[in-house]
Amino acid sequence: MTDFIQDITCDFVKELTPYESARRLFSGGRYWLNANESPFANDFSLDTSLLNRYPDCQPSELIGAYASYANLEPSQVLASRGADEGIELLIRAFCNPGQDNIVICPPTYGMYAISANTFNVAVNKVPLTSEFTLDIDALTEIAHSKDLPKLLFLCSPNNPTGTLLPKAQVKQVLELFAGKTIVVMDEAYIEFSPKESWQSELQNFDNLVILRTLSKAFALAGIRCGFALASEQIIKVLLKVIAPYPVSAPVAQIAQQALSPDGLNLMLEQVAYLNAEKQWLGEQLQARNYETVGADGANFILFRAQQKDAVMQYLVDQGLLIRDQSKQVQLQNCLRVTVGNREQNQLFINLLDEYNNRNV
Repeated sequence: MTDFIQDITCDFVKELTPYESARRLFSGGRYWLNANESPFANDFSLDTSLLNRYPDCQPSELIGAYASYANLEPSQVLASRGADEGIELLIRAFCNPGQDNIVICPPTYGMYAISANTFNVAVNKVPLTSEFTLDIDALTEIAHSKDLPKLLFLCSPNNPTGTLLPKAQVKQVLELFAGKTIVVMDEAYIEFSPKESWQSELQNFDNLVILRTLSKAFALAGIRCGFALASEQIIKVLLKVIAPYPVSAPVAQIAQQALSPDGLNLMLEQVAYLNAEKQWLGEQLQARNYETVGADGANFILFRAQQKDAVMQYLVDQGLLIRDQSKQVQLQNCLRVTVGNREQNQLFINLLDEYNNRNV
């Protein structure tokens, strides 16, 4: 049986390695500061009267609510199972397996490459500079080459560096690839740096797609709800490849409540709290001679620990989980900690102090 399954598995699938999500790496722990989740768990109501019916593919009230929040037309919005499905839909819709390629700019979010590999689409890497900005010369060379990518993935605020791409650079890239390549701007963490959004530029660049999520600032990672923002033409293409019922009725109900005036006010209050905690946490790390790396544009802090394996293991042994990012380019010995509530952040600092005192 095993030989049979191996024989019929697609050749490129045999070579795949599953994405190492925070949950796959560590399923235990008591304090989770490894997945950039919100520490808040907010209450929502649920109407169960229609759970026996299939939901709409794109619930109009949900689409309208997010369009209003993003100051766009409903025809420019598509709801998906998290931003991750948005990544997958773009690759499925625009990349021919075994022929086309995408471009990513590491260090960055790992799912761009994983999704491309899953569909047998090549991945070309143009690493960020030492300042975590775009390598414009390398991207210009690609834009003028014969082997154009179908998609170019950018992430701002970037995961895992927390940095924001310079607006002049992004505009230059959009112009370089106009009429050639779709530029995908991942704004999963934009609520922590709202002035940096590119949503207002959708009217100026028909090759721009923006990915959003309710998983971070809205504290709804568990419901898996994201959005793609783009031209009406691109949205229509994505609707050709999306599943029949991507957004369940409970998800739509909860998301609509989160996008209501009261829900938006709550989100803004919680983001303000987390931004203040982020500043405190960064100061505490620096006071202990840990080098913070990148910037603080999201809800996490990247820092360098020379004994990162030992630090990581000590924290895990105490039930507190953070994320090792040292395998990524330019991030040697780097660990990423999610900003939690004060109790969680204080516990993290206390455990670092315990580790340091044991290893003086």
